[in-house]
Parts: sequence; structure tokens; C-alpha cells
Amino acid sequence: MKTTIDSYKSRAGRLDLAGIDFDDFKDQPLPPDALRSLRYMHDVEHHTVCYLRDLLLTPAHQDPEITSFLSCWVFEEMWHGEAIGQVLEAHGEEAGAGRIAALRHHRRRRAAVSTFSTIGTAAFAGRAFVALHMTWGAINEWTTQAGYARLSELAGHSTLRELLRRIMKQEGGHIDFYASEAGRRLADSPKAQKLTRFALSHLWRPVGSGVMPKEEVGFLVRYLLDGEKGRQVAARIDRRVDRLPGQGGLHLLQGAVSTLSTPGPLRRHLQHPPVHDGIHHGDVISPASTARARSS
Repeated sequence: MKTTIDSYKSRAGRLDLAGIDFDDFKDQPLPPDALRSLRYMHDVEHHTVCYLRDLLLTPAHQDPEITSFLSCWVFEEMWHGEAIGQVLEAHGEEAGAGRIAALRHHRRRRAAVSTFSTIGTAAFAGRAFVALHMTWGAINEWTTQAGYARLSELAGHSTLRELLRRIMKQEGGHIDFYASEAGRRLADSPKAQKLTRFALSHLWRPVGSGVMPKEEVGFLVRYLLDGEKGRQVAARIDRRVDRLPGQGGLHLLQGAVSTLSTPGPLRRHLQHPPVHDGIHHGDVISPASTARARSS
């Protein structure tokens, strides 16, 4: 069933933190690997508004349902980052504005390139860009929600488990809208199917790859998705991608886990990462790449 913007807006809102005692983390600190994962998640959640900045320069801004969704989405993601920041602060770590400002300052030149690259890509793709964006967003929300679930399991901390459960519930609303729109728009346009498949098969990377250092991307993939349970999660997400029109057999998540499961392949895989952060939590295709997809 299609998820309408009205049904999403009726559920959207600030993350409910009632009953979450962040002092529990002072009494029972998280393991180092779990804390390292939360730093990554904090930074990526807070970077969402920068993705929105670029998206509003594309045909997406002409669709009132898409812009309504994006307005609620960026608001909720900001509060996810704030909540994770409280966990970091309970461990004596910097979070929030100071940490975010440092990240954005470090990336300021790449951010400028990001904006122009998005404009060029959207110009080549036309209306098909929105289908590509919705598909990319659906995949990255699937992986984000799965990552939170795996972290909850691995950390073994009751307060973190409840916090992440509430975040995952809101991520589920994002998934419903992204996946519904992606399926509808891809089904209506063979051109969008072809463009999206080209972009995903050539340029998709795990969530945050365009923002975080490559060593941190590799660590997160190994920590959350390596091993039998992690590989089952990756395979399940790939099966969801298979059900999107024209996107079967890409094996994006399983390929990423295989490539990034050891430090050596990580260096080769991300030795020359794209300069753009992406359509949503990832990389964006260049105008030249889009032109090849359209002409082939």
C-alpha cells in the first residue's frame, strides 16, 4: 500500500525521550566499539540538513509532497543526532554544535563541490532524478535502521536498546515513504529504472561514506555487518532492493560487506572516494556518468 504524505506527517515529530535516563551510561558505560559506532551515527545524522540543502536545488523541490516529507525527515534526523549526542556526553565526549561545526569546517571545500555536482546531475537526469533520490534514500534508510538494530544487539545495554528502538521506529516512517515513492516512480519510468540501476551499481556506498573518514566506514561495516548475523542482515536488505522495479540482482549490501570486511580491501575500495556526499547518506553520480547512462 502506498504511504501517503498525510499518513507520514501524522506520525512525524520530535523523538520522545521520556523515561530515558542518560545517567545510566555513566554507571554502565558502553564498550569502546559501540561508542565509536555512535560517534559515526551522531555525525551522519547531524549532516542530514546538508543533504537537504543540495536536494532543494534539484527537481525534488517542485514536488510539494516530497518537500513536505523532507521537511519532517530532516527535523526527525536532527533529534536523532541530538539524542545520540547525549549518550556521547554521558561518556565525557564532545557532541552537538562543537563537534558538528568542526566536521563541516573540515569538509567546506568538498561541500561546495557537492552543491554544484548535484545541480549538474539533476539537470542531466531531469524528472528521473526524483526516482533515483527516493530509491537511494530507501536503501540508505534500510541500512540505517538495520545498523541501529545490530548496534542494539551487540552493545547489550538496556538503556541504549530502548533509545535505539524509538529511533528505529521513526526511521521506519522514513522507509515507508521512501520505498513507496521509489517503487511507484520506478514503475512509471523505464528511464528512471535505467538511470537508477546505473547509479547504484557504479556509485552506491555505505551510509556516511561521503562524510566520514574511510577508516571509520570500514570499521562500522565490519562491526555491524560482518559475521553470520551481519551477512544475513545485508542479504535481507538486498532482497528488498531486488523488489524495486528494474533493480534486481545488484547485491549492494553483500558486495559492500565483502569488500570492506578487512582493512586491506577497504583501502582499495575507498582509495579515491567521490568528492560528493550523495543523494542521501552516500555518493552522487556526476553529470558525465548520467550522460553515459542515458545514451547507452
